[in-house]
Amino acid sequence: MSSVIRISDLLASEAKIRSRVENRSLPGQIEYWAKIGKMAEENPDLPYSLLKELLIGIEQLDSGEGTEYQFG
Repeated sequence: MSSVIRISDLLASEAKIRSRVENRSLPGQIEYWAKIGKMAEENPDLPYSLLKELLIGIEQLDSGEGTEYQFG
């Protein structure tokens, strides 16, 4: 389900630039930033690089590309 929201022109402009670099749609870039921001608020002790790697790992698992980590 999609919703119409209002954002500042500055945020839209910045998201448009980053969306081109990251090969995302404009809404996809804003959703990505929202997801990272939510994760950062819920886990303030984790660095951005780890949060990004977690998202990559989740996507790999969802697409069937992940493997179970073998301890020891």
